[in-house]
Amino acid sequence: MSFDFNLDEILAMAEEIERNGANFYRKAAECVSGSPNRDLLLDLAQMEDQHEATFANLRKGLSDSAKQETAFDPQGETAQYIKVLAGTRVFFEKEIDVTSIKEILKEAVAAEKDSIAFYLGMKDLVPERLGKEKIDVIIKEEMNHIKILGQKLIGLEKPKPGPSFG
Repeated sequence: MSFDFNLDEILAMAEEIERNGANFYRKAAECVSGSPNRDLLLDLAQMEDQHEATFANLRKGLSDSAKQETAFDPQGETAQYIKVLAGTRVFFEKEIDVTSIKEILKEAVAAEKDSIAFYLGMKDLVPERLGKEKIDVIIKEEMNHIKILGQKLIGLEKPKPGPSFG
């Protein structure tokens, strides 16, 4: 038996993943030392909040056909499934060194890669008539996250100029 999703359900997952990401960054910010690192993590949390709002606004503007139920669900089990699936696939609790900004950012990059793989897989479960092509918007947002995180990691790895002797 095949189980299809509609764009509304995928966007609901995207919102949950963004919430989880924001929580990840806020919890990490509580553990790192140094104001610049804490500020960076709080900025990343805010970015996730903004993306959640973007996805929520996309959901509000969906046509009825993009919200069309794909299965009879009188118990609301689809919503529960979405919450569990989104909550366990990306930004779930892992054992990482939350005192190291570098390790936190590496884990964040891995989570963003996981989210792209997740959405690519979910895209195959959304029929064209239910908004399949719009999942690319979500994937592009996640790719942008990786770009930003990668830039932050590169910035951390650049050697700091030492004292000049001359």
